[in-house]
Amino acid sequence: MRLIDWIPAGYRALALVLVLVLLAGLSAGSAWKVQDWRYGQALAKQREKAAEEHGQRLAAVVGQLEQQKTDRRALEARLQTNDESHYQELQRAEVHQKQLRNRLATGELRLSVLLASGYAASGGGPVSAATRPGGVVHGAARADLEPAHAQRIIGITDDGDTGLIALAACQAYAKEVSTPK
Repeated sequence: MRLIDWIPAGYRALALVLVLVLLAGLSAGSAWKVQDWRYGQALAKQREKAAEEHGQRLAAVVGQLEQQKTDRRALEARLQTNDESHYQELQRAEVHQKQLRNRLATGELRLSVLLASGYAASGGGPVSAATRPGGVVHGAARADLEPAHAQRIIGITDDGDTGLIALAACQAYAKEVSTPK
């Protein structure tokens, strides 16, 4: 006896439709599972590729950050060296100015100025071209400055030297910072 004989005649058409629907559902379900498996593999490959690209970009960014860090440290070292050299130059200028003030204060050194042609060192009027001032110093006539005036002039030149050293330090800093490496 066959399986179809066991089904009553009125239900055979319904059973046939039910079997066809069941076969169609099983084939659709199996096709669904196969597609799921294939798409799952494709998505896994895409995720792996995306993760690899992300890792490469991350490595590139980290490399750039390390390079910038190295460049920054090198710049800081150069700036530190420049600062130290300018500071030493400033200290030498201050020591020189202090020694100059001390020599002026003790009378060891006298500042003098060149007189305009035609005036004698004694403060007199115009001297004729035929007469020459007496003395062992050859050259143009000079007048000594008072120590207080000399001290003020030294103070002014000290401020000027300090300003020039500071300007040189600022220019060196700006050059170091703005020069691309």
